[in-house]
Amino acid sequence: MADITRRFGWRHLRSAPTAHIRHHKRGTLAHDGRGLSFWYRSLSAALSEVPVDDRELAMAFHARTADFQDVTVQATVTYRVSDPALAADRLDFSVDPDTGSWRGAPLEQIATLLTETAQQHTLDVLARTPLAEALVDGVASVRERVATGLAAEPRLPATGIDVVAVRVVAIRPEAEVERALRTPAREQIQQEADRATYERRAVAVERERAIAENELASQIELARREEQLVDQRGTNARREAEEKAAADGVRTEAEAARKVRLARAEAEAARETGAARAEAQAAWLRVHGEVDPATLHALAATRLAENVPRIESLTLSPDVLTGLLAKLGRPEGRAEGGAEGRAVGRREGRAGA
Repeated sequence: MADITRRFGWRHLRSAPTAHIRHHKRGTLAHDGRGLSFWYRSLSAALSEVPVDDRELAMAFHARTADFQDVTVQATVTYRVSDPALAADRLDFSVDPDTGSWRGAPLEQIATLLTETAQQHTLDVLARTPLAEALVDGVASVRERVATGLAAEPRLPATGIDVVAVRVVAIRPEAEVERALRTPAREQIQQEADRATYERRAVAVERERAIAENELASQIELARREEQLVDQRGTNARREAEEKAAADGVRTEAEAARKVRLARAEAEAARETGAARAEAQAAWLRVHGEVDPATLHALAATRLAENVPRIESLTLSPDVLTGLLAKLGRPEGRAEGGAEGRAVGRREGRAGA
């Protein structure tokens, strides 16, 4: 929409570069072009503003297929006004000189023209197409037919309108029909999913079986090696026992031989010692046999004296002296008293010691 300002009864219009302005003053075309800016009087001016940029027109309408199924078509048509003067002559693009707003609804008229034309060609295509085919290939066929039909529509060039592009967004059946159509596909997808699940489970079971077999083989191999290890340990133990027994036998034999040698040496030493003692005793006896009896008595007395305990002191009591003197006073008992005195003196001497 053009930008209009007021100054002392005059009006100033400033349009956008995408808007074509036609200014008639008293029936004469005074300004004609895009992006204009000029002053005018509202009482004597007739203004038209035609947008020349590309416009997007979204449309949705119902159609029926060859098998009598209702579908909804969503499409978009891009158009532009290629001849503003022709469009201003055929449609009401006039604007209020004071506010700059359209007095009519030219864009709605263009939208109605394009929508009805596109719908006519769409219905013509879908009426000869079954639902399944329309859902599969209907978008391309409808787009081509609508584009061709709009290009061949004589009212559009006569109004100065060019169709830039046609896009068909979707062709959708009713909700119940769509659910019914989705059911086989869903079932097939579910079957595929179930088959994939079963295959995955089968693969998992096969892998588990392979793992179990590998573990069993590993256990068997481990048991076999343990058996070999036990056998080897038994062999090593037997060999060690045999070697130990052999070593003990050798050590016992060596010890017995040593003891035999020691016993023989001790016996030989004892034999030699006995012989030496016998020789010494014989020599001693020979020596004593050759000596006279007096010498032997003296040696005996010496040996006896060596074995008699030593008398450190001798105590004579008055009774002993009196008895000794009385015995000495008797001639016949002198000898006997002397011997008895000696004996008593020896005992007392031992007691004193």
